[in-house]
Amino acid sequence: MARPIREDEKQHVHELLERARAAQAVIADYDQETIDRAIQAVGWYTANEKTFTRLAQMGVDESGLGDRDGRPNKRFKIMGILRDALRQKSMGIVEEIPEKGLVKYAKPVGVIAGLVPTTNPALTPPGMGIYALKAKNAVVFSPHPRAKQTTYETVKAMRAALEKIGFPQDLFVCSEKPSIPSAQELMAICDLTIATGGPAMAKSAHMSGKPAYAAGQGNSTMVIDETADIEEAARNSAISKMSDFGSGCSADGNLLVAASIYDRFLEQLQQEGGYLASDEEKSKIQAIYWDEKGHRTFNTIACPAAQIADIAGFRIPEDKKFFIIQEDQIGKAHLFSTEKLGTLLSIFKFSGFDMALDMVRRIYAVQGKGHSCGIYSFNDDHIHRLALTAPVSRMMVRQAQSKANAGAFTNGMPMTSSMGCGVWAGNVTNENIHLKHYLNYTWVSRPIAEDRPSEAELFGEFYNTETL
Repeated sequence: MARPIREDEKQHVHELLERARAAQAVIADYDQETIDRAIQAVGWYTANEKTFTRLAQMGVDESGLGDRDGRPNKRFKIMGILRDALRQKSMGIVEEIPEKGLVKYAKPVGVIAGLVPTTNPALTPPGMGIYALKAKNAVVFSPHPRAKQTTYETVKAMRAALEKIGFPQDLFVCSEKPSIPSAQELMAICDLTIATGGPAMAKSAHMSGKPAYAAGQGNSTMVIDETADIEEAARNSAISKMSDFGSGCSADGNLLVAASIYDRFLEQLQQEGGYLASDEEKSKIQAIYWDEKGHRTFNTIACPAAQIADIAGFRIPEDKKFFIIQEDQIGKAHLFSTEKLGTLLSIFKFSGFDMALDMVRRIYAVQGKGHSCGIYSFNDDHIHRLALTAPVSRMMVRQAQSKANAGAFTNGMPMTSSMGCGVWAGNVTNENIHLKHYLNYTWVSRPIAEDRPSEAELFGEFYNTETL
């Protein structure tokens, strides 16, 4: 339970809100062209290769989480968000449905509380900021304490972009005194919260008393059936697992592999840099990966596989980059079926697709319901049946999960750094959080020709039958 907020913390948060509201009022009448130019400036000032590399690596150094060499590759996400934002209108009439006599007008939501996760302090602020500014909102960013300096430096770059084009810098402000009580106060006084982080943060956002978009917990599970391209599936699994050392909720956690290709796939996964743990090594990893209550230990989150091995008391070859754990048990007591958030993959074998679907149900009953799953298959019936079965908001087909489900240049998912997980996870939306979620809409309705079906059509076979 969080301590009460101190008076100085409360004053600081309220001052940030007042500054953001004043800045938002300045741009209230700016036109679409002016706003679009502004988000291009914010995009460039944060996503140019030099700046983003510096900030991304600073985030790894400050938090101790993630891949210092690989994290700069995430700059593509800012460019994707900018692409999506530039292609849409965000003011005035944004949609017309003539046959229904409807016209939709877009308007700002106000000042947004932007909660920034420790794993993405260089990516999340510009991602949120571009969508927010496109909608003529302001944002008060609340950093994770473990990445507060990187978040502050990132927002500083965003503010420099605004200054360059004559926009009020306080459209983006950042708390310099981050704490749980401060974040809770911010969420309670802003107009909307967009929160990316762990389950406790998401719960807090939903209890703030204000509208909130918050993410759910991941435990991405991939089904690999007998029709899969084994090399592609193994390569993509490794890419997903190794992206920022598996720090993201989207990263592959469990692989369910058809028995007929299991041995070949397992061999290919090892060729992609996977280290197949022995039973003894599996036990040692479990002992240091989770504490006695089943919670992840911080020093094994999003770190190199060699570091995990060292902590566990053994060594792995230099060319091995992630662990492969063979598993056949699913449930809360079987921790390798839960979310990993690191360089660790669990691999299961199934015989028959019905068994695969049952395993998917059981895994998501343990953890990760609402987030993501995927499949490597060329069997459309299998793809269809998994989509019908899996209790998730996103399902990637033949794609590297952690690179794809938050949007990619090779799929149609909206680009984002925050993903809703639906009622499954206590979220208000299943969608990738993008421009529409940063806007209010006024629906204008004009009269149309009457559209009233007959009672016989509406009630069908029950029409005119005897009732109570």
